[in-house]
Amino acid sequence: MIVVLIGLAAGIVSGMGIGGGTILIPALVFFVKPEQHVAQSVNLLFFIPTAIAALVIHIKNKNVDFKTGIPILLLGLGGAVIGSNIALSMDGSILRKVFGVFLLAMGIYELFGKPKVKKHLKKERKR
Repeated sequence: MIVVLIGLAAGIVSGMGIGGGTILIPALVFFVKPEQHVAQSVNLLFFIPTAIAALVIHIKNKNVDFKTGIPILLLGLGGAVIGSNIALSMDGSILRKVFGVFLLAMGIYELFGKPKVKKHLKKERKR
């Protein structure tokens, strides 16, 4: 039952564009207790159908900028190959710590590092 709840929560967060892995990987590690490499592999497998579903909805709503997205996609694929090889060369306990530091850094950035919205932008948003 816990796996179903983890999948549901991660799917909702993923559909919002936040990234289901921020929920899925820690939840799997804490509650299901697989090796870190397995948890991250499950996240990648989970990502494919949820990303496709979210992408279809965002394309339908005209929220995708293909001119910007295609170069990012191509470079991201190259980065994924490099990152996968790095992750596979690491011990699982080290990988878990690296992932934890990454999540902590992203959380701190989200809390304190975002630029403030200028007053004229706030007025435009209210229109």
